[in-house]
Amino acid sequence: MSVELHLPDLPEVPLSLGAHHAGSAPRPRMPWHLRVHDLLMAYLPLLLMAVLALATWWLVKSSPRPQSGASARPVSAEPDYTMSNFALERFDALGRLKMRIEGAELRHYTDTDRIEIDRSQITAYNAEGRVTRAQSQRAVGQGDGSELQLLGGAEVVSTDVNGVPISIRGEALQAYVQLQRLQSEQPVVVQHGGSEVRAAGLVYEHDKGLLELKGRVRARLLPINVAPAGAPEVLAIDTRRAARRP
Repeated sequence: MSVELHLPDLPEVPLSLGAHHAGSAPRPRMPWHLRVHDLLMAYLPLLLMAVLALATWWLVKSSPRPQSGASARPVSAEPDYTMSNFALERFDALGRLKMRIEGAELRHYTDTDRIEIDRSQITAYNAEGRVTRAQSQRAVGQGDGSELQLLGGAEVVSTDVNGVPISIRGEALQAYVQLQRLQSEQPVVVQHGGSEVRAAGLVYEHDKGLLELKGRVRARLLPINVAPAGAPEVLAIDTRRAARRP
């Protein structure tokens, strides 16, 4: 059995390509603000890229250029920082205290990496536990404190290997803290136990226990193994140079 389906004929619709016929209705024109909106949306990425390129060029042109070595600004001779009533401590790799520096005021100079300390008090500790204390009206030295010049009423007090006190006084003492070395080219007074030595200068190496006296030396020495309070006699020495292990 076969079934046939009949569809009605559809009306023909005329199609045209190209220009509208004279009788066709014209396409409506978009308002101007919509046209501007469409243009901005189409060209906005290009405008942003152009603005970024101009901004980058302006920053490069406006950035300051590095100064040459000849025209570099000189380092100021004024202190870059100061500290009042301060205390500085240095420790070794094991956390043990090596040195403590105190004073009324500290000034640091960048041009020479130099420090100046008013009314300085310095305490140093060596590996064996011996303590050395120094004080002066003024101290000048390296920024790390490894080398200090003690000026005005300088005094360094320590002990020898037997624990006997040693005192060195003078108006100018040069201290090399790490080397445990003290020297002076000006008159000094050395007291060791009950003995006293005056000289025109000295070199004292604390770790070696060696004291070298320079210039005219005048000494007032107590006999060995005699306590200062009960010493029956005194040995006086007047010479040009002497070296002694205290």
